[in-house]
This record gives sequence, structure tokens and C-alpha cells, in this order.
Amino acid sequence: MKRVASISLGPLSLDCNFSTQFLGHDFEVVRIGTNKDFKAAEKLVVEWRDKVDAIGLGLVHDHYWVGTHHFHQRDTAKLEKLAGDTLVSTGARLRGIVQEWSLRSAQHELGNFFNNAKVLFLSGTTNYRLASVMAEYTENLSFADPVLQFGAPNLLHSLSALELYAAASNRMLRFGPENGLLPSLAPGKQLNRLLLKKAVRDADVIVASYHQLERYGPDELEGKVVLTSTISPDRQQALKERGVRVVIDCSIQLFEQTVGLNLIEAMILAALGKPAKEIAHDDYLEIFTDLDLKPRILYPIEGKKQINRFAFVIHPLSQKYLTNLKPLEILSKVSPPAVMDVVEKAIAYTPPMVYSKVEGIRSPSGVEAKGWLITVGGTPKQIMSHSPEFTYRQLLAAADMAKKMGAQIMGLGAFTKVVGDAGVTVAKRAPLPITTGNSYSASGALWAAHDAAARLGLVELEKGKKIKGKAMVVGATGAIGSACARLLARTAEEVHLVSPESAKLLVLEKSILRESPDAKLVLASYADGDRSIGDMDMIVTATSGAGKKILDIMKVKPGCVITDVARPLDLPAEEVAKRPDVLVIESGEVYLPGKVSMKKIGFDDPNVVYACLAETIVLTLEGRFENFTLGRTIEWEKVHEIYKLGLKHGMRLAAISGVNGVFSDEDIARVRELALQAREKAKQPSAAQAAASSKPS
Repeated sequence: MKRVASISLGPLSLDCNFSTQFLGHDFEVVRIGTNKDFKAAEKLVVEWRDKVDAIGLGLVHDHYWVGTHHFHQRDTAKLEKLAGDTLVSTGARLRGIVQEWSLRSAQHELGNFFNNAKVLFLSGTTNYRLASVMAEYTENLSFADPVLQFGAPNLLHSLSALELYAAASNRMLRFGPENGLLPSLAPGKQLNRLLLKKAVRDADVIVASYHQLERYGPDELEGKVVLTSTISPDRQQALKERGVRVVIDCSIQLFEQTVGLNLIEAMILAALGKPAKEIAHDDYLEIFTDLDLKPRILYPIEGKKQINRFAFVIHPLSQKYLTNLKPLEILSKVSPPAVMDVVEKAIAYTPPMVYSKVEGIRSPSGVEAKGWLITVGGTPKQIMSHSPEFTYRQLLAAADMAKKMGAQIMGLGAFTKVVGDAGVTVAKRAPLPITTGNSYSASGALWAAHDAAARLGLVELEKGKKIKGKAMVVGATGAIGSACARLLARTAEEVHLVSPESAKLLVLEKSILRESPDAKLVLASYADGDRSIGDMDMIVTATSGAGKKILDIMKVKPGCVITDVARPLDLPAEEVAKRPDVLVIESGEVYLPGKVSMKKIGFDDPNVVYACLAETIVLTLEGRFENFTLGRTIEWEKVHEIYKLGLKHGMRLAAISGVNGVFSDEDIARVRELALQAREKAKQPSAAQAAASSKPS
């Protein structure tokens, strides 16, 4: 029978006494707390050292390394010396392994959550190894050591700063009081408390002991992920009441009772019969394997997991959008157009700024997303009039801003994703992953077109078979257009590909036929496309013509479904109004899961967003922080993948809308009725034809 005692500076409320089997031995285990009474701990070590095979020292300061510096804890060494020849452990060796194992396991289970997370260590010096591992995932590290130890009103923000601080502060702390605090150097205690509360509130992740976490309430800990240790059911409930989302408990749950790593390591020492310094890492690995240990990742609030983070870049779609700013609204009313032209040019040079925070997006999986809409000042006219490098600089400045705020991925919206090489250069230079959202834009466009055609009921749509009709993609060589063309080639009997870029059309045709050998394709320039447009049952327009007229709606077949993916729209309201017998829809907007809060971006309902923004959000919810859609060639596999991921996370097609808002069932029925009337009228001979046929031969 092995006997082990844990003498802890922690609370008496966690005391326990039990028998168990561990590593092939029978054990009697006792844990005794002292409520931070160091003198009582000294007496208990002396009392128990001859009664047990090993002693664990709980809630004491480990001897630790920071960089190349090793720091010896006087109080801990004193207790170790009092243990005499009895094996003694603070749990430091085991703690180092378990902390790293827990962190890396959580990174995997939470879907790369720590990528660019804002992480606050309330004690960086005693968690240096953990901070070094965390630095592999994020540079947004902060350390509260100067505030807590000296009352200095500043945090540290890098590992190198922490190393310098540790080397300098140790000389003072080693001659200070036993608790390691120098209150005489902290005249602004209240200010420092506010500073720490703000730091905790601003962080995504808090690394701290449970006793440090107890100082903060729901205002600071709501929605946080915490890395801590020795979390009992009572402690988990207390963290739940503070709104903590995820608890990564860097300890091992081997018994019904919650015990510290110091006690478990003391049991290992007793079982192996040798001190910690003589136990190799391979011994610990063997123990982990034999015990089939699993990391403790707890979700205190049922159904709720972590909150992932994104940023998305927007810009004004026209000079009219600039007047949404109050000063410019007034200016536009009293100034001639020439003045607003100058304002439009000037605003293109303004640095990026946060337009809106986005919150409340919640997947059925329990993961949530929050983010920031970052606006750059250029209208499409200004973006296209400058060199790509001008816009690249704006987007990279936005990416730097997003990184500092803790975003894990950034999406490009509207014209920012078509400039230059369509996101490739920005992704190479940006400090976080980039996606243009074009995969989901293509998916959303066809999703909406299929739904609209089904509701209109003028084209035969058999499940698992091709659409009984003809489709056209205008702007087929563009990023979204080419993806739509590839997908329509699989689902429509005949697809017309329209673009002014003849060479690109020929390359696209060969590429599509390799993927879909039985596809029937027709290539055309804009002029030739106009000649065949009257035969089309479905048209997708996906150009980047910045408002230029690209098709004659008067030639379109009655009952045709046109999906306008372009921004600005290829078909403005005055053009659409000419053909009430044609259903013109604005791409495929997506309805987000949850109760979304953000400023308007063109829709009355904040849950409705453009598909390119929805792609960024889907990747965020999935934890896929990677360059997903870039360049002018979109892989249809990614279009399909993002569609499936969207369904997984609760995305659905928003109500079909056009230039005048959402189409009701009555609106679609009216378009159908007018289309049928127009088709019937087209079958009837004209008056001239009737007169000619009535003349005697």
C-alpha cells in the first residue's frame, strides 16, 4: 500500500481522503488545504513526511524558466527541504506536459480557435512554456505580470518583453515579501484593477489560476475561453454563472475527486520510487498511453461553444452611398456635382475604418461568430481608376487592423475582390487568411436561380436530371462567371458562355468539357450573345463592367430568370421595369443563423447578407482559417463544399429579391401570368401577316 499526501496552500473546502488503484499499486491519498497559511503548510509537511511515500505541494510557486533564465522560488524550496528524504513534487514536470497537451488538443477540437486569438496571461512568468506554445498560433499575447506584481500601469505584449521583464524583476522580487507583491510601488491600485478588468474584457482567451479568475465577473468573462486547472463541479458552475463558454482544464481527471497535478505526480513518484528529476519524458508518455488520458475541455453553458472571429472589407458602391454620412448628405444637397466628384476622389485615400461590429451569428453546432465590417473609401469608379497597388495597400492596412482586433480570417467584398489578381497578391502579403467569397457567390447565384425557376414553374426541373432548357452566363470568363458556367454545364441541357475575351472562352470551354464531356456549350461575344438571348430560360450575369450595359433586356424571352451577381448591378431598376414578364433577381443572398446585430449593408434584415460575406462567416464557424477562394478561377469542388458547409451551420437561401425588394408569391405569380400572355401573343400572327395570308393567291 502506497501513501501520498498533498499539502496545499489552497482552500480547505477541497480536502479529500480516498483509496484507489494507480499504476498497479494500491494507494491511500489525502489532500489537506491551509487557506494560504504558509506556516501551517510548513508544519504539515514536517508532520506527514515520515507517514507517506511522497508529498505533493499544492498552489505553491513552481521553480520556472523564462527564456534562458531559471528562477528559483525560495518559499517552495523551503517546503521541499522540510520534506527531508521523502519524495516531493510540485507537479511542475507533469504540469508542463499536461498544459501543452491540453492546449494542442483544444486547438484541434475547437477548430483552430487560437489562431490570432487575443490571449491574456495573468502570470506570464509562471506560464512561460504555455505562452511559447500559444505563440505558435497567435502574436496577440498580453502578460499582466507588471500590473499584478508591481502595480505598473502597463501590460507586456510579446515573449521577448516577458523575458526581459523576468530577468529584471526577479532581482527585486527575490528580496520582497513572500507573496511576491510590492504594494508600496502601486499607489494607483484602483486604476490597475480597472486596467486588468479591461484587459480581461478585451481578450478572447484568459490563462489564469481559478483563484485569479474568481476576481472577475460576467462583465469581464462573458463569452471567454479560459485555460486553468483543477476545475471541480462547483468551480465549473461558478464559471458558468460568469458566462464562460469554454474551460480548458490543464489537469487530469483520474478519480471521482478533483485533485491537483502535484498530487498525481506525487503518486507517480511513489509508484516508480524515484524523484521527478530522474523520471524521463518517455516514462510520462508511457503513463499517458497506458491510462488512455483525454484532455478536459468543458462547456459550462449547454449548447454553447466558442466564439470565432472574422473581418470583412466593404466599400461604397457609388457616390450616392457616400451621402449616408451626415456631413456629406448635407454637402450633396447644397453643392454642385463637381464638388461631390472631388469628395469622391478624396475619400478614396482615407484609411480603412470599422463600419460596424457583427454579433449574434450562431451555428446549430453551438459555435458562434463575431466580426467587424471594415470599410475602405473607394467607390468602384475610383477603385478601377487607380492602379491595383493602390487598392492592395488599402486592403493590407485593413488586414493589419483586423489582425490587431483578433480576426482569424478576412473576406473581400464587392470590387475589392476583382482588383488586380483577385485577392492572390493580398493573400500573399496579408497577416491573416483571405477569401474573396466568390465560391459562395457562385453557389448562391445558382441556388437562387434554381429556386426562382422552380417557383416560376416555366422550366422543367427534374431532380437528378438536367434542366430542360437553355442557360447563359454573361461574363463567363470572370471568377464567379466561370464557376457558374462549370456548374450549369452539369445541370442544363445547353449553356451559352458569353464574354469579350475570346481566348479565355476557348480555354474555359476545354476545361469544362474535360470535367463534363457530355456538356453542350455555345461560345459567344457580347454582340453574338444578344442575338441568342431570346432563347434563354435562365441567365446569370456576372460581369465587372461597373454599371455598363451588357445585355438588352428587351430581347430576353418572356419568363426568363435572370440572376444578377454583378455589383454594381448589370441591370439597374429602370431596365428591369421595362420587362415585368421577366424575373430579375439580385444574386443569391444568404440568411444567417442566430439573431444578428450589425449596421445596414443594403438589407432591412441584418440576418440577410451577400453570399461573399456569408462565405467568410461559414469558414469562421467551421474553423477553416485558410486562403479559401482566390484568383479568377474558382474550383467547382469548393463551390459545392462551401454550399454543404453552409447547410451544416444553418445557412439558408434568403427570400428571393430584386431591385424593388423581396418577391412575394403574388409577385412571382404575376410575372408568370405576364410571361405566359407574352408567349401566347408571340405565337399569334401579326396583323400584317394575317392580311397577307388572307389575300387570294
